[in-house]
Amino acid sequence: MIAERIWLNSYPPGVPAEIDADHYRSIAELFDETVAKYADRPAFHNFGRTLSYAELDRLSRDFAAFLQGLPGMGKGERVAIMSPNLLQYPVALFGILRAGMTVVNVNPLYTAKELEHQLKDSGARVIVVVENFASTLAQVWKNTLVEHVISTQVGDLLPIPKRWIVNFVVKTVKKMVPAWRIDGAIPFAEALARGAAGRFSPVSLTSADIAFLQYTGGTTGVSKGAMLTQRNMLANLEQTGVWISGSFREGSEIVIAPLPMYHIFCLTSMMSFMKWGSLCVLITNPRDLPALVRELGQWQWSAMTGVNTLFNGLLHTPGFDALDFSSLKVVVGGGAAVQKSVAERWKQVTGHAITEAYGLTEASPGVCASPLEMPWNGMIGLPFPSTDVSIRDDDFNALPPWTGDGEIGQSTGEICVRGPQVMQAYWGNATETAHVMRDGWLKTGDIGHINGQGFITITDRKKDLILVSGFNVYPNEIEGVVAAHPGVLECGAVGMPDERTGEAVKVVVVRKDPSLTREAVLAHCKTQLTGYKVPRQIEFRDVLPKSPIGKILRRELRDPPKP
Repeated sequence: MIAERIWLNSYPPGVPAEIDADHYRSIAELFDETVAKYADRPAFHNFGRTLSYAELDRLSRDFAAFLQGLPGMGKGERVAIMSPNLLQYPVALFGILRAGMTVVNVNPLYTAKELEHQLKDSGARVIVVVENFASTLAQVWKNTLVEHVISTQVGDLLPIPKRWIVNFVVKTVKKMVPAWRIDGAIPFAEALARGAAGRFSPVSLTSADIAFLQYTGGTTGVSKGAMLTQRNMLANLEQTGVWISGSFREGSEIVIAPLPMYHIFCLTSMMSFMKWGSLCVLITNPRDLPALVRELGQWQWSAMTGVNTLFNGLLHTPGFDALDFSSLKVVVGGGAAVQKSVAERWKQVTGHAITEAYGLTEASPGVCASPLEMPWNGMIGLPFPSTDVSIRDDDFNALPPWTGDGEIGQSTGEICVRGPQVMQAYWGNATETAHVMRDGWLKTGDIGHINGQGFITITDRKKDLILVSGFNVYPNEIEGVVAAHPGVLECGAVGMPDERTGEAVKVVVVRKDPSLTREAVLAHCKTQLTGYKVPRQIEFRDVLPKSPIGKILRRELRDPPKP
């Protein structure tokens, strides 16, 4: 038994209790309807070029036909995309889905070790890679099942001569493309040309077919592929859509996409906005905040998704407060908690509140969100339509809502989620699936409580997950890398508060070699870990705090060493 859906009484006007998760059989079916309806409307913009929905239809059709023409590539085969936000991304993404294949999103900043694991685990046989990151792929692709590499340069979908100029500057002037060689790599333009001359055969898909293998660290730090079905994704598009779209006008909204589309938060948001024929402005390098502010100044934008660190950075960038926010309708913050000071300052500057949302990769990702324009209150909102949230104790017993009377701890437990957006399983990993799934419920690993109005608050993490700019970092992985250094005896990793990234990694090391330096540990980490996982703090101690059975007490690592 679960508690009554008490949150329904707090729903904003017009938001239904249930959504139809079976209106479409596949994302491709929804895509076909969308591009036909908004054919002459702009769909994506990047580096000065705008693709219409009709152009997106044609180019993604060509890429789908190319994939179908590759030997052995049929329905369900995995195709990886290793790219930042460029026009090539949605073309490849929807081409893969229209071909009936499964998308494997890859962080382009992965190290060779991380990339090799994901490609091996997913069994991807094709990968689309931006040349800037091809040197990493070149180191490992022969150790995987990858047979076909499609390479692209940053400016490949821009008109001539801008294409030539952008590619020349990126490669020759800024020297952003390390030397690489992959025999047989097919240029993206050639792939599109071959597809345009080939035959595209629409694929019969069901709602149970896998649309994405979306990789996440899960609970142990070993990267696992969440199997997100067509129905999972379509359900979450509808759930998030009905929550935020009350004032949207078809074919009129302009959405800013500074988060990478390989991240599930931006991916689902982007597809959700497309349902209204919105224009999505892709930001390739959101770290260049002055350039982002200039881009924002060119548009009457109405929506944006982001994380706390991005909002904070924009608020501290000259010129942001002078922008025209008159068209702004919704800004959604996710990935990590939005800090009170940032939320209040954002409201003061833009005139609009940040809508805080909560989710996780295994839920496609949306679980709940605050009503639009609700002031910051430290809570993560109400469960989405067709979603159940239950607070469970260590024995999986449901706990009652916290009514404001008595000890709040009696109502605090693990947040568990059930709904059509919850993943099917982890790809090829029954053990980890059983660890997080029980009786149809997804155990999130987050600790919190729900109040009498249905609003949820996160109070802690069941595991020692570290959130750096909305990305999951797992202490086990960091410790494994650091401990592999010959000068390290033992180590422990924790998250520490950081004004820029929300949290940052701190590593406490016990030396084996007395001459070991912080610089040496840092250099070692940079060869093994993606940038956001590299420790920002490295501290040396004589001993680590441990439990009676020898387990490192990570929480104590956050405090200064005891005398």
